[in-house]
Amino acid sequence: MAVDLAKAKTRLAEKQAEIEAYSALSADSRQPVELDQVAVGRLSRMDAMQQQAMAEAAERARKRDMIRIEMAERRIASGDYGYCEECGNEIPDGRLAIDPMATHCVKCAT
Repeated sequence: MAVDLAKAKTRLAEKQAEIEAYSALSADSRQPVELDQVAVGRLSRMDAMQQQAMAEAAERARKRDMIRIEMAERRIASGDYGYCEECGNEIPDGRLAIDPMATHCVKCAT
């Protein structure tokens, strides 16, 4: 069964829009933490710095996913999308529905 490329492009576009929306929502969380001694106590600053670090880590993960989306779009253009990079077998549509950027079938991913 051949992969539905139109559906794949739609899934990738939706995933990209979702990532961009989350990135925009978390922009304030990634800003530098104010070190105002009067306004915020030491523990509150530490908590704010931890929250900032977590937001930055999430943003790095989103950027990795954006790269994976770009790579999937290149595979669509080259005709390699939907085929396992390891064994060459088709990646099931159910797997691509969950992760449209998947590069390996379930067997090779494990």
